[in-house]
Amino acid sequence: MYISVVIPTYNRLPILEKCLVALEQQDLVSELEGYEVVVVDDGSTDGTLSWFERESTRFPHVRLLEQEHGGPARARNRGVDNSLGDVIVFIDSDLVVTRSFLSSHARALSKYWNLYRNKLCFTYGAVINTNNFTHPTLERHKIRDISFAYFATGNVAIDKSLLKKSGLFDYCFDLYGWEDLELGERLRKLNVKLIKCPKAVGYHWHPSLRLEQIPDLIRVERERAKMGLLFYRKHPTLRVRLIIQFTYFHYFLWELLTLRGIINERSLRPLLSFLIRRGFSGYAMELLRLPLNRIGVRALFEEANLLGLN
Repeated sequence: MYISVVIPTYNRLPILEKCLVALEQQDLVSELEGYEVVVVDDGSTDGTLSWFERESTRFPHVRLLEQEHGGPARARNRGVDNSLGDVIVFIDSDLVVTRSFLSSHARALSKYWNLYRNKLCFTYGAVINTNNFTHPTLERHKIRDISFAYFATGNVAIDKSLLKKSGLFDYCFDLYGWEDLELGERLRKLNVKLIKCPKAVGYHWHPSLRLEQIPDLIRVERERAKMGLLFYRKHPTLRVRLIIQFTYFHYFLWELLTLRGIINERSLRPLLSFLIRRGFSGYAMELLRLPLNRIGVRALFEEANLLGLN
């Protein structure tokens, strides 16, 4: 098989460079005859395009496409439409992979295809979260790295013809979140099987929490709420309600755990600051998730009331 790795990117230049360097160092096996890396720049303003023009000789596998800022769904679709491979691998531009990453996906796909005589599957690799920018691959696997998502584009591989049959990503998801899981619901209806591929490891880098990030994190939760309701309107099932936390159980859970909002981003600020100063930004982020979840779920119900969905 020939793999096309499709990567949307928007203002991620420092970690994008590490991502592309790792992809240039892939081991080839009999199941993998070759690969390309299709990077779709989604209107970056951080010098990504000019940097690549200067450094392109370092990345012989990479083709760079440009578009005005339109979101990851549009960027991924453009990457697929311009890809040469018969298999598509989706990763994000802040993922640093191991040398056996593509070969592991290729072997797992080939094994299923040969065993079941069809291509109704996708492989789902391991994603390990880290804030170690210098050496991201030194991070150990943690319990909170476990994901139960069915189709998440941080690390998946799928036959391109099957992907196109599903309809690709919906452009209506133009804010943050859910466009990949929504595509996953359509794949599920085609009886596509999820194949775990733990040897295809990617290290997802994200910066340590800073207090200045909190307003942006709140904005993201509100965007996720809007896109979550779009997801539910396309697939009005209990499973999707549970995925996006659009249930009264979740509503009352986060009200209870935050003491009806007494525990919030403002009241937690001194403790968050203390933890960050002591080098425990990961614990600070987990603590901040309490009010962030409350904000997100309340935004879901407020938006649902406006749309008459409750």
